[in-house]
Amino acid sequence: MKETVLDNPAWEALTSEHAHFAQGTDHAKRYQQGIVPFVACRQTDDNSIATLDPWMNAGESFYIIGELPILPGNWTKDNELPCAQMVLRSVPAPLTESDAAMISLLGPEDADDMYALINSIQPGYYNHGTRLLGNYYGIRHNGTLIAMAGERMRITGFTELSAICTHPDHTGRGYAQKLITQLCYRHAGEGITSFLHVALSNERAIRLYAHMGFEQRRVISFYKVTTSHTPPLQ
Repeated sequence: MKETVLDNPAWEALTSEHAHFAQGTDHAKRYQQGIVPFVACRQTDDNSIATLDPWMNAGESFYIIGELPILPGNWTKDNELPCAQMVLRSVPAPLTESDAAMISLLGPEDADDMYALINSIQPGYYNHGTRLLGNYYGIRHNGTLIAMAGERMRITGFTELSAICTHPDHTGRGYAQKLITQLCYRHAGEGITSFLHVALSNERAIRLYAHMGFEQRRVISFYKVTTSHTPPLQ
């Protein structure tokens, strides 16, 4: 599949590998509430995203990724986060046995720890149900989850890495690199291309991802949008 599907990743995910998480119409869709706060539409040059309004809650905040469509009158753009969309071009060196032994597949029993860790570092993008989107891996220290990374948007042939984080008390030990390698190797073995999004301001992370074989494909924005507490005029 061509990489152009990554220009509208949430729409492509909601109409392919994540269709079972989708709510909405043939023109606009959202992830079910509690999964991940992303909405998307097929095209942005008309007001078709307004067809999604019945599935939105008053005062709800969410994100639109890519080109911003014509918003309904009761939706307000709060801010814009420009990100580098990076695609893996070469698989990094494999993990050593000792590094692989540090990593565990996270499950339902880890849900509260996962939510607490990621939202203490990158709040707003990860819900309690986000872990259902794919596989998440973690590293624990003395029983405490200190680093994690997983899969978010999944498109036929492509899977996004997300929730890549390390507790501030444990940075500088290469945990993020180990977790990313774990995911990328699994993707490569399945014929899947790994990609990710990182804020343009996060130069340290961009350097790490480039070192690991990721290449910036384009700049893409995450727009935070909020619905009003009153219904739109008919």
